[in-house]
Amino acid sequence: MTLPIQPAVLGIDFGTTNSVAAIAVDGVASLIPLRGPEGADPVFRSALCFWEDESGIAVEAGPWAVDEYLAYPEGSRFIQSFKTVAASSHFLHASIFDRRYRFEDLGALFLEKMMQRSGGAMEQRDRRVIVGRPVVFAGHRPDEGLARERYNAVFAGLGADISYVYEPLGAAFSFASELRNAATVLVADFGGGTSDFSIVRIEEPGRVKRCTPLSHAGVGIAGDRFDRRILDNVVLPLLGKGGQYRSFDKVLEIPSGWFAEFADWSRLAFMRNRKTLAELAKLQRSAIDPVPIERMVSIIEQELGYALYEAVGKVKRALSSAEIANFSFSGGGLSIEAEVTRADFERWIAPDLARIEEAVDLALSRAGIGTAEIDRVFLTGGSSLIPRVRHLFSERFGADRIASGNELTSIAHGLALIGSEPDLSAWAI
Repeated sequence: MTLPIQPAVLGIDFGTTNSVAAIAVDGVASLIPLRGPEGADPVFRSALCFWEDESGIAVEAGPWAVDEYLAYPEGSRFIQSFKTVAASSHFLHASIFDRRYRFEDLGALFLEKMMQRSGGAMEQRDRRVIVGRPVVFAGHRPDEGLARERYNAVFAGLGADISYVYEPLGAAFSFASELRNAATVLVADFGGGTSDFSIVRIEEPGRVKRCTPLSHAGVGIAGDRFDRRILDNVVLPLLGKGGQYRSFDKVLEIPSGWFAEFADWSRLAFMRNRKTLAELAKLQRSAIDPVPIERMVSIIEQELGYALYEAVGKVKRALSSAEIANFSFSGGGLSIEAEVTRADFERWIAPDLARIEEAVDLALSRAGIGTAEIDRVFLTGGSSLIPRVRHLFSERFGADRIASGNELTSIAHGLALIGSEPDLSAWAI
């Protein structure tokens, strides 16, 4: 008897900070190397860079976008973390030079460039496509229906057979491929925009149905929010946060909305438009101390968001292995050298960790099980490397139950494996 040949499967982890693709053939998944300026790598930065040339507006993505930006920052528009506005009804479009780009446009451009760097591996159309999505989208009151419509438009070019699967389930399937015993597993996926949790029952190898999802929960808090805490405490006070301005005969505090906008990587690049800059110029003229507002305007006008993002990320990563790290940033009339301690950082993110723990409680409640019934905890995503995040789980579940690895690639690998299942009904959303 000849067994039917399984169709090839493309798994895509479209992430806030990084994106990864994997291909599965006959149930065996492998990551797709994506060409970059310094060689091939499966991890592709979720970023776009726009600039004007003789033919109009040009665009690049991933590490190529970073290179283009670094070559000519003031003449570029660099955008990152744009996935976080997928479910926002308030985001209609981004004005870039003389064009307006909807989320669907940004996503499709990014995917097109990612495909071009895949050496043809992402361009085959006769296969299933499994796209990861967060359990809960980022943002205030995220619109699930709107996010689905936008995702459909972004990924339409990949073919008709497209399914969506919660991102932590992809990580669960990847973890199961290396697990040799039955276990009830809590998967905690810490991305750039959201923290997502799935509880999955994994049977021993050889079972026809090896994985059964039990529950899911999520919260729109993750790596970008942790970055924002560093900005709030180290950078924004030098850009006018807490300052005052005159309004007729009154002295008022500068509205916090300016700093919320600036500290959100998905919105910072979009502040470089005529209307916003005109409003900031007006605020600068009325400010009691106009110098901090001038610094903010300079950072926006000179397109220094990427440099600022890198400085914040460098400190956060350093604090994963050191008790003290140095924050260093220079540009736009602003020069900062500041010592940041891990104790300070952990105090800043304490409210965020409390909400993350509430989401874990919700996942356990929905599964109808307690902490003691979790056999293994699989931590994935870049922010899972933060010591306080790991301690939250080891303290609650025990260090001997914690597993991790392939933090940036496990989701895409597992999504491709899920697509190899004959019945996707238990997984697709």
